[in-house]
Amino acid sequence: MTDTGLSPQEFRQTLGRFASGVTIITARSGQERRGMTASAFVSVSLQPPLILVSVDERAQMHALLCGDDVTHFGVNVLSATQRHLSDHFAGRPGPEDLVTWFDHEGLPLIGGSVAQLVCRKHQVIPAGDHTLFLGFVEYSRYTDDDPLLYFRGQYHELG
Repeated sequence: MTDTGLSPQEFRQTLGRFASGVTIITARSGQERRGMTASAFVSVSLQPPLILVSVDERAQMHALLCGDDVTHFGVNVLSATQRHLSDHFAGRPGPEDLVTWFDHEGLPLIGGSVAQLVCRKHQVIPAGDHTLFLGFVEYSRYTDDDPLLYFRGQYHELG
């Protein structure tokens, strides 16, 4: 091991061996709904109910979430049938009209997701080339549908 740690490529390849769900982080910018695909999402605490999302500093969502006017953000856990949404919000070509938006008290969320969380921005923590957004969960809803999984750089489904 060196003082510089692993190369970004080696780190990415190693962490790609960890299967994760796929989420879309959502927020509002004026009247515009915004979303970003994220697999760096984790539960932090049951009491109080806290989650954490890691966002690259280069992402458009980063600047939005850092804004003082954004007090809440959504986390939408995608279902196995929503791979196209993951691609769309990751910046790959795809029609915007396939997004089934709905609002919860003014916050945009994505319909058909396995779960939706409404989070109040609790703490913002710089961490290397990312920022960690700690969210206090104020509202949730969920279904028993199968989630979309991501493993070794590819989408997968349960079963």
